[in-house]
Amino acid sequence: MEAIRIEKTLEKDGEIILKGLPYRKGQKVELIVLSAVSAETKPHGIPASELLKSGLIGLWKDREDIGDTSEFARKLRARVEKRGGQP
Repeated sequence: MEAIRIEKTLEKDGEIILKGLPYRKGQKVELIVLSAVSAETKPHGIPASELLKSGLIGLWKDREDIGDTSEFARKLRARVEKRGGQP
């Protein structure tokens, strides 16, 4: 299936006009309409200030059963990878 990408800005609510498509009268086509996400509205992750307030930083600091937190995290990741993403 050939795909053609066309970006349009709506000039009227609920209406898009497409011209110049490479198809003939009677030919069946499928249209999929997606709302474009602009760079200004695209999420870029959590800001560091929010991450610090979240309680995740230092979460394991008082755990006596963990020891080296970096090593513990590496072992957790290795375990998850062996299970194919299952915790």
